[in-house]
Amino acid sequence: MKKVLLTGSNGQLGRALRKELANDKKIELILTDILHEDHENNNTIINLDISNRDNVDSIIKEYKPEIIINCAAMTAVDLCETQTQLAFNINALGVKYLAEAAKLYKSMLFQISTDYVFDGENDIPYIESDKPTPRSVYGETKLQGEKYASEINDRTYIMRTAWLYGEGKNFVETMLMLSDKGSDIRVVEDQFGSPTSAIELARAIVYIIGSKESHYGVYHATAEGETSWYGFAKEIFKISNKETKVKPITTSEYPTPARRPRYSVLENKALLENYNYKMKDWKEGLREYFKDVKLH
Repeated sequence: MKKVLLTGSNGQLGRALRKELANDKKIELILTDILHEDHENNNTIINLDISNRDNVDSIIKEYKPEIIINCAAMTAVDLCETQTQLAFNINALGVKYLAEAAKLYKSMLFQISTDYVFDGENDIPYIESDKPTPRSVYGETKLQGEKYASEINDRTYIMRTAWLYGEGKNFVETMLMLSDKGSDIRVVEDQFGSPTSAIELARAIVYIIGSKESHYGVYHATAEGETSWYGFAKEIFKISNKETKVKPITTSEYPTPARRPRYSVLENKALLENYNYKMKDWKEGLREYFKDVKLH
């Protein structure tokens, strides 16, 4: 039986991975987060702050997992611009501590990363070998985390994803909430990416875990296809049978502290080449999400 330690297990991806791995009798799942207890599902959550080296060392030493999946991160993109040290502590140093512990105990490490490591100036999808040039503190700290993970532990998978949504607060639920309130909805139409269901990303990770071969390195793992935030919102209302009107706006009309990539579509080249694995189209993933997840 393999021990899989999951950080950030109460987050969107963490919850998706819990669902995908829950019934695997070959895996012992060790759940960690900065919370002590998961009241909702009556599961025990081990307290783990990845930015605390002693905390990381003691937990990894106690459980000695064969696999560590790091879903813990500071993902509040705009907040990272002002709380730069906190962002670095979690997104970079926290990964360094996990990678060092993983190396010590010969653990496989999955580090979740982001499309924000790119500047978004491309007109074609980014592949894994393209040079990262982040334009935000969030992107910079996540890229530093990638470097720590890859340089310290040679048994590392970097999984870059984008526009992730899953169980919890996300773009889909925000759009539905605004629709229910009867609010005027204005959504940016000049930023492009691939909306990716957390369940789809979790499945890709689980597939790699179950594979007989290990091809460590950098992977892009997003839904197939691309759209704008405006197109994403329109599809949400179409699937949910809402006649909500959405007004397209430009990025300049909706300024934010952090600079967003204009075009951050990722091509899942390595997944296809190394594992012959293809993720679902973003519209198909969204339809499945509506069927499986209880929306608030």
